[in-house]
Amino acid sequence: MSKNNLYKGFEVELFTGSFNSHIGVSVDIEKNFSNFVKEPDNRNVEYITTPEKDYKFLYDKLITPRKDLRKWLNNKGLTIIPSSTLCFKHDFQFQRSDIDNIYHKFIEDNYGIAVATSSVHINIGINDLDKLFAAIRLIRSEAALYLSISASSPFLNNKITGNHSQRWIQFPKTPSKVPFFVNHNSYVDWIEENIANKNMQNIRHFWSSIRPNGPQRPLILDRLELRICDFVHDINLLLGITAMLELRILQLFENFNKLDPLTASNYDIDDLSEICDQNEINAAKDSLNSELIHWQDGKKIVCKEWIQNLLSDLSSTAEKFNMKHLLKPIYKVLEEGNQSMQWIDQYDKGLSIEQIMKISIQDMIKSEDDYV
Repeated sequence: MSKNNLYKGFEVELFTGSFNSHIGVSVDIEKNFSNFVKEPDNRNVEYITTPEKDYKFLYDKLITPRKDLRKWLNNKGLTIIPSSTLCFKHDFQFQRSDIDNIYHKFIEDNYGIAVATSSVHINIGINDLDKLFAAIRLIRSEAALYLSISASSPFLNNKITGNHSQRWIQFPKTPSKVPFFVNHNSYVDWIEENIANKNMQNIRHFWSSIRPNGPQRPLILDRLELRICDFVHDINLLLGITAMLELRILQLFENFNKLDPLTASNYDIDDLSEICDQNEINAAKDSLNSELIHWQDGKKIVCKEWIQNLLSDLSSTAEKFNMKHLLKPIYKVLEEGNQSMQWIDQYDKGLSIEQIMKISIQDMIKSEDDYV
């Protein structure tokens, strides 16, 4: 790693339950673990890692809380479910984790269990505001690629949905239309306007594929938060996705003119916003096989090919920062398919959703046991 590497941190959401049902215990988890917090629906829980530059430390920060939680769950006959949606048969009653929380009540009343999904949010530290918003513009333009690599939600309510990321299809993006922010001031004005007109309840109620983050939003910002990825139980793959994201941002910092969509796209930013939204939906449906529109020239391109081209473009930057080895799991996904594609293949061969999840849960357990 180089001193020029960026800080990276994660917000990891998990589903808890048995091998055939979702069982919410997030309130008890929060009481027993200082690094876990409950989500609005009790079947969800989240842990947050402190920022690090070095990927070796990141691996430990990601896997240790999961191992600790699993030990506690085992004592209750429960486990971690790797799907990003409520894959097992369930009723459609929202299971409130905090009955007195007014914001949670708003979420339940307005969205119901559409928000009951699990994901991983990747935070990249960027202190310079101009650099931060340029990075947000570029990564939003390519967010569909990260979703496609991570897709892990083809099932819902014990049925196959036809989508590779049912999570991103059903999740209520809010506000429904998000512009490309040309600078910090345009972001602050937009946030204040949307809170004033009740499109957003508060600063947290900005649910999009990517957003600025920081200690005092919207005024004090210090990181980019990529929110589009499904839950990734393979930590080496998650670090590969993170490395691809970091390298792309580092590459942008070396050549703003060619990589900032504000100056490098054939589209004006209003059109580009619509194209990116549609790319995300296409990727949610068909992931690596989806047909996308490239933000630079408007040409149609298959997602898998776009990722291959991007990895090729990043090769010299990866060598410069000694990060090429971190990208290997992404090449494996391109060869073997993402988690959703593998699960769909197993389903087509006759395995039930319960059987598929049991295999994946055992894979998760093995990876945790192998880490000492």
